[in-house]
Amino acid sequence: MAPPTAEDVLTALHSLNATHEITILKLSEPISATIAQQKPQDQQKQQQRTSDISTSSLQQEDATTPSSLEADLTHYRELFAKLRFSYVEQVTKEKFIRAIVGDPPLIVTPQENVDLERRNLAAKAALKALKTEVADLATELERRARELSRRYEGVRLETSRLGELPAEIAGLEDAVARLREQAQGSGGGGHPDRTDNPDLSLPLAKTLELVEARKRQRAELDRQLEQLQSQVPRKKKELERLQAELQPLEAKRQNSTAAAKEARRRKDQALGGVEDDLEERGRWYRAADATLRQMLEIES
Repeated sequence: MAPPTAEDVLTALHSLNATHEITILKLSEPISATIAQQKPQDQQKQQQRTSDISTSSLQQEDATTPSSLEADLTHYRELFAKLRFSYVEQVTKEKFIRAIVGDPPLIVTPQENVDLERRNLAAKAALKALKTEVADLATELERRARELSRRYEGVRLETSRLGELPAEIAGLEDAVARLREQAQGSGGGGHPDRTDNPDLSLPLAKTLELVEARKRQRAELDRQLEQLQSQVPRKKKELERLQAELQPLEAKRQNSTAAAKEARRRKDQALGGVEDDLEERGRWYRAADATLRQMLEIES
């Protein structure tokens, strides 16, 4: 069986999101439905007992938000506390009146009060433990709800990213097809870079070996470069010393050259052209000497 493609997974996610919409629980819907089924007079009494906040919250037709749910929860807790106090007060008054007007009247002994107080303390302790358990459960539910919300947002982002993947995959497949065509064309001599450089056509193992060799060569060159860079300050100092020694010699050479030129100029001025005559006489004497030696057969 072939594995599912990206399009199949994306279609399944869209259908799942369409059938299972994740929204905040609409806690006001049961209350609104109950109020809508009451009689007009009951509705009027209910409106008199409720505050403006609860009435306005029930009349809203938009989606319930976390802030509105928290406000409604706080409001209903206050109403429940008031209702409980009124109920306890009413029941206590009713029992007290029945105990007084009863025949015979109900007489409570101090021991019964002590026992009742003890039972009340035990019931209060159990109620406090239950309240703590409910509070811990509510905190855990809130933590899980926030975690699920973050995970849901992550799923939405991944889903949008998954929707972009088919186009990217198609582009990559086209690029791979073009590269394969170029590789096949270069095998017959159609790619000049591969034919001129045989390293480009090496297999993977030899390519990795070549890369390691080049890395070692580069490391060696880096080491030599560091050595040469460490010698640069010493060479600079030696160059500065040689330049300092060369400057007096260069000045002396220039002075000597200028003096020699000046002496040559003065000599030429003093001879006044006699030098050329002496040169001609020298050539004549050498030619005459060579002629006499040939005539007298004298070896030089």
